[in-house]
Amino acid sequence: MAAMLELKAYAKVNLTLEVLRRRPDGYHEVASVMQTVSLGDTLGLEPAQAPALSLSCSDSALQGEDNLALRAARILQETKGSEKGAKLRLEKAIPVAAGLGGGSSDAAAALRGLNRLWGLGLSPEELLALAPRLGADVAFFLRGGTALARGQGEEITPLRPLPQAWLVIFLPPVPIPPGKTGRLYAALEPGDFSRGEHTQRLLAHLAAGGPLESALLYNAFWRAALAQFPGIERHGRELEGLAGAPAHLSGSGPSLFTLVSGQAQGQRLLESLRGRGYQAWLAHTLTLEGA
Repeated sequence: MAAMLELKAYAKVNLTLEVLRRRPDGYHEVASVMQTVSLGDTLGLEPAQAPALSLSCSDSALQGEDNLALRAARILQETKGSEKGAKLRLEKAIPVAAGLGGGSSDAAAALRGLNRLWGLGLSPEELLALAPRLGADVAFFLRGGTALARGQGEEITPLRPLPQAWLVIFLPPVPIPPGKTGRLYAALEPGDFSRGEHTQRLLAHLAAGGPLESALLYNAFWRAALAQFPGIERHGRELEGLAGAPAHLSGSGPSLFTLVSGQAQGQRLLESLRGRGYQAWLAHTLTLEGA
């Protein structure tokens, strides 16, 4: 029987996301504390006749050549001179283009998994060198856990794992425009930029052993998101009313999340949201994945 591998590709939330400045090349410098959570896709890998690469996905809209997991496989095959093939099978659970990093996580899982399946023996550093070709968040997902992201998001500094925290992730039923991340960056105004003080405040709190607190979370895109995702403010208020706690934007949205006191409270909130016909998930924070 052919060897098979199955890996989880976990989502992330941004505990802070600050935009520090717009660079002369048009890209933006950010500071963000990122955290993997237990909501995740599942990636299955098995050998195929060399050098064929194929992908089947539970969401047929994601089976094209631009799927990040398939692109990761192709980059690994080309840059490392591997003549081996693989069949990739992707079961999606993370909503698409929702600010939770699903595509980037799938790509990181493909790099890690094919490194094992093909016996390439690449170090974590060698895999990290491939990440920028796939997207800024892929470097974070090669490790996971809790980390500080700087630069365009590709400069990753691992942080001490958080004590486990529970959260409910909510996807508001709002239209997601094409190129929404670029639109949000373009919509930033001078008051949306900061110097990294929100991130530093959270880092100091966590370094002192403090628990995750809603008051320390921050996302520079929130004001711009109100215009880009009509209705998100109303849905955010609804989430806050049901949770009794603030709603926070993850990444470039439109996903929102709220911290809950534990699994039991989270389950009640989840049932309340789903009872209203909304897409929502109960998750908890995870420690590092390792490459």
